[in-house]
Amino acid sequence: MLTIFSKPRKDGGFCDGLHRRDFLTVGGSILGGLTLPQLLKADAEQGRGTQHKAIINIYLPGGPPHIDMWDMKPNAPAEIRGEFSPIRTSVPGIDICEMFPRIAAHAERFAFIRSISDSDGGHDGYQCMTGHKKTPQTATYWPMMGSWVSRVQGSANQAVPPNVALMYATGESRWGDPYNGGFLGMAHNPFNMVGGATSMNRAQGLTLNGITLERLGDRVGLMRSFDSVNRKLDARGAMDGMDAFSQQALGILTSSRLMDALDLSKEDPRVVERYGVNDPRFERDGAPRMVRNMCIARRLVEAGARVVTLNFSRWDWHGPDGRNFDEGRRSMPLLDMGVSALVDDLHVRGLDRDVSVVVWGEFGRTPRINKDASRDHWPQLNAALVAGGGMRLGQAIGESNRYAEVPHKRPIKFQEVFATLYHNIGMKPDDIRIFDPNGRPTSWIDNGIEPIRELV
Repeated sequence: MLTIFSKPRKDGGFCDGLHRRDFLTVGGSILGGLTLPQLLKADAEQGRGTQHKAIINIYLPGGPPHIDMWDMKPNAPAEIRGEFSPIRTSVPGIDICEMFPRIAAHAERFAFIRSISDSDGGHDGYQCMTGHKKTPQTATYWPMMGSWVSRVQGSANQAVPPNVALMYATGESRWGDPYNGGFLGMAHNPFNMVGGATSMNRAQGLTLNGITLERLGDRVGLMRSFDSVNRKLDARGAMDGMDAFSQQALGILTSSRLMDALDLSKEDPRVVERYGVNDPRFERDGAPRMVRNMCIARRLVEAGARVVTLNFSRWDWHGPDGRNFDEGRRSMPLLDMGVSALVDDLHVRGLDRDVSVVVWGEFGRTPRINKDASRDHWPQLNAALVAGGGMRLGQAIGESNRYAEVPHKRPIKFQEVFATLYHNIGMKPDDIRIFDPNGRPTSWIDNGIEPIRELV
């Protein structure tokens, strides 16, 4: 693993405004550099994809309130409808929360899924990462989305891993865990680009304190740093055991393609500004509101990543630890700016048919407001926002009952959303046979699960 630190300030932070916990990591997420060579070897054995389509998975840790975002009930009693008002969107008949004016203005570029019916109910991103409910038997078994794509499609560009994460480690560890390759193996783990130890990247990595964010563009200095590392490895004889894939792994870390994708100074400042301003403070046990990571996600896709997964803010608002509507006024406008800017950029760049975007959390929130002016956990109903991918957009999928308690029409399962995303990226279950450790043929989607027919 390569950890790149920015220049420290006297107050304990760095000159880019972040603190030590906000460092940038480039490297494998398990066993440091061992992951990347294995990934490259797998890519070489299975060939590279002929088409570069991609998925950006935006995870909202803690359970965002569906009834206060995409499925408002303005005619319900006050203790259900809450403090926010609906606004009209560009699509007649679809209203959403007033906190999302930019998304509302281009609702024809989105689909609002209002009837997800099978949320697990646990505070965990596992279902948003894998599509499956988490049990003691499945916790380390199912590969996350990007791992399947890495296994089936390989790299679109050898300088950029196909499966990339921008997942901040969180106090509630399950909110910062992109999960891993499961039975597919560590070669397909997400390549996590942001710092902190989660349940899947605790292994000690290679830290090059001589490389700062300011020196990312200094190719000569970067190569000198690697030369120094190589000499140390040679002194121990470690380099003798490295095969061609390990050598190529170090080549990825010195590639300007990957580094440039992370460097927003290379982006038009007017484009970056449209995403909003990062708030690097961690939201208690949740993630920081690093809204410009959505721009980095787009840049990583353009550089060659097939799946980018990120976490944004903290959405567990019971009351004593943050009132639902107060916290909504802080996080929702930033989410509105970031997601709308991302989708706008995809359209401007002609990527809207190739890149799918999904925005969701692990479950919804109670329709009835509690004594602390907030909403509690509600797995009976969940919602999601999707865009891009060549889908039929400008519509609401499914319908809840009058108080947004349960699906009334067209209940949707997590795996149906996953099936849609895999369909968009060009993965068909019959194209390849993959066997689990017990020798059973296993696919990324369960038998009988189909893409959402309204979207594809």
